[in-house]
Amino acid sequence: MSSKSAVWAVVHAERRALISDLEMIAPAQWATPSLCVGWSVHDVLAHMIDVASTTRLGFVRRMIAAGGDFDRDNQIGVDRERAEVPAETLAAFSRVAGRTATPPAPLATRLVEEFAHGEDIRRPLGLRRDYPVEHVLMAVRYLARTSQKWGGGKERAQRARLVATDADTVIGDGPEVRGTAIALVLALSGRPVEPGELTGPGVAVMTAS
Repeated sequence: MSSKSAVWAVVHAERRALISDLEMIAPAQWATPSLCVGWSVHDVLAHMIDVASTTRLGFVRRMIAAGGDFDRDNQIGVDRERAEVPAETLAAFSRVAGRTATPPAPLATRLVEEFAHGEDIRRPLGLRRDYPVEHVLMAVRYLARTSQKWGGGKERAQRARLVATDADTVIGDGPEVRGTAIALVLALSGRPVEPGELTGPGVAVMTAS
């Protein structure tokens, strides 16, 4: 198990890597639809600013204000942090990239945030990143044991035997699903993957709605 400091080091490295990637895109690309339904690439980055700035106490206060509605709270955060000019949003993300603020959630959720949202942005833009497999597996294991109600993928994981092809790791029982650790993160969190990225007899049942 990675230490707390090691996890935060990965989180901060992933934020810096995303900043470097986004510094290179054309202005029009910021409006590209992300893997998050209804959000553009620009919207997802605004959400990441919001998450990176949220403390435990602040999260409680916000949820009370949002009436306990996670989706409403997320959208309020996006609307607040999304600048008119994308470059300003990126600059704001740079300012919070080194923070260790977190909502009241397991530390593994910080990895899920960086890996999943990193792909939410990169895949539609045609960008690629090699993520640290050890820590992506932490995200996979967290998602596999956490209910969808709490942002996990337990219900999906229970339908299959997950095999991470880049880590020689197996999770669960049932029809086999094979793919890279990052592809498993996407599938467990309900995101689309590329055709053929996951293989095996369990793909259809795990990715079903």
